[in-house]
Amino acid sequence: MSEIKQDAAATNGNMAEEKDWAAAKAAFENLKSNKPRPPKPQYAVTIAVSSRALFNMVAERKIFQEDGMETYVAHQQEHESEPLKEGVAFPFVKALMNVNARLRKLYPDSEELFDIVLMTNNHAQVGVRLINSINHYDLSIERFCMTGGQSPIGYLKAYMTNLYLSTDSEKVTRAIDEGIAAATMFTQSTDTELSSTQLRVAFDGDAVLFSDESEVIVKQHGLDSFFEHEKQFENKPLAQGPLKCFLEALGKLQRKFYAKNERLDCPIRTYLVTARSAASSGARVLKTLRSWGLEIDEALFLAGAPKGPLLQKIRPHIFFDDQMFHIEGAKELGTISAHVPYGIGQKYHKGKLIEQPPKKE
Repeated sequence: MSEIKQDAAATNGNMAEEKDWAAAKAAFENLKSNKPRPPKPQYAVTIAVSSRALFNMVAERKIFQEDGMETYVAHQQEHESEPLKEGVAFPFVKALMNVNARLRKLYPDSEELFDIVLMTNNHAQVGVRLINSINHYDLSIERFCMTGGQSPIGYLKAYMTNLYLSTDSEKVTRAIDEGIAAATMFTQSTDTELSSTQLRVAFDGDAVLFSDESEVIVKQHGLDSFFEHEKQFENKPLAQGPLKCFLEALGKLQRKFYAKNERLDCPIRTYLVTARSAASSGARVLKTLRSWGLEIDEALFLAGAPKGPLLQKIRPHIFFDDQMFHIEGAKELGTISAHVPYGIGQKYHKGKLIEQPPKKE
């Protein structure tokens, strides 16, 4: 009889425990918050940003390089109540948040939003200062990846990253090699007032949105061969480049505004800023975009003219290019620029072949 009572007591205990779990889950799910929850990664456009791109950590980086990890971590802990200064990616992140706010008004239940992930090799002990800085600026960043000195690149796919931004060119190159859209960000030489209501993204064409197929012809055989090649293959779409998927993600969110009759008031605007000539080689570019089912809001064909002055008028939150020559010219005139280390252009500077170090046997 005592065994029966013990079994009954155990059964009652298990039932009570299950009820407690159900009640706790229901209470958690019913919690109300004014702070929007991050979207599920499978629906979101995920932007991974390094801590040194989001915040200006030049002084802190110097401490790390000169005095080592322990002194660096101690410094960050001592100053964790002091918010870090805004970094080069900060305006871009704020613009992403503004787009999210507009999307939430139009589609309250939709999770097709930008999701910003802080991706850093900082030690977790530095995390408190990063969190305090994010809260100070009221940034909607809930997902962190802090790898304690190890490279975070291996986590990018697990976070379903659509775009990775960093100030570390080696990490960006590794991300590109992993098939992830990525770029190295550079601080502009002068500050420029940016739109607070519209996210503006400018792309170079070859070796950014498209493959470097045509760029190879230019570098190896000259412009005349390039023009002949583009005319011959005008109706053959170019292969995709490393940032095609990001333009595609932007287009997906743009169409959500178009569906609500807000095309003219869309908070996302895209630009193609290319050194190509429109008459000689522009048709293939536009036909390629059409074949992909993608739109670009403005297409600027410069026929070799400098990009900086045009970008100065556009004032994008970010400009992507594969050639440092164009990056340097853009940032000197106040454009936030991001280098995409992809394609044959990495072997040249200002049209001249860069001397490559001898291969180790």
